[in-house]
Amino acid sequence: MAFCPSCGTPIADGTTCPKCAAGAGQGAAAPAAVGLTDNVAGALAYLTIIPAIVFLVVEPFNKKRFIRFHAFQCLFFAVAWTVLWIGLSFIAHIPFLGWATVLLWPLFSLAGFVIWLILVLKAYQGQMFKLPVIGDMAEQQAGK
Repeated sequence: MAFCPSCGTPIADGTTCPKCAAGAGQGAAAPAAVGLTDNVAGALAYLTIIPAIVFLVVEPFNKKRFIRFHAFQCLFFAVAWTVLWIGLSFIAHIPFLGWATVLLWPLFSLAGFVIWLILVLKAYQGQMFKLPVIGDMAEQQAGK
């Protein structure tokens, strides 16, 4: 499925966007001004929070809804992940609950890595894959 390069609306390949009447071309794979395609920029947004912030600030990228969505989802995921780790750190110091945290810590790490990997791969495939709560927040911010 392709996305409109202007507004990010899902459209069929080679058709015109019904919302903004822009041509689809190759959708999420339309080249950006500096040589990055939208799907590569979306995947790069997940590497750290730095590319996500850069894509939200730099001109050719911050105009594209697909890239903004993935940049915001990366930032919100990083905040949620940090809050989770801080919470686990506090629980680890509670007597009788600390041992459970030590056992669950590797599982949380693995789950976070798998979620991150899925987000990168879905962005690279040109899909706007949404996490349950974070994805809705990112979609709201990207639509503005």
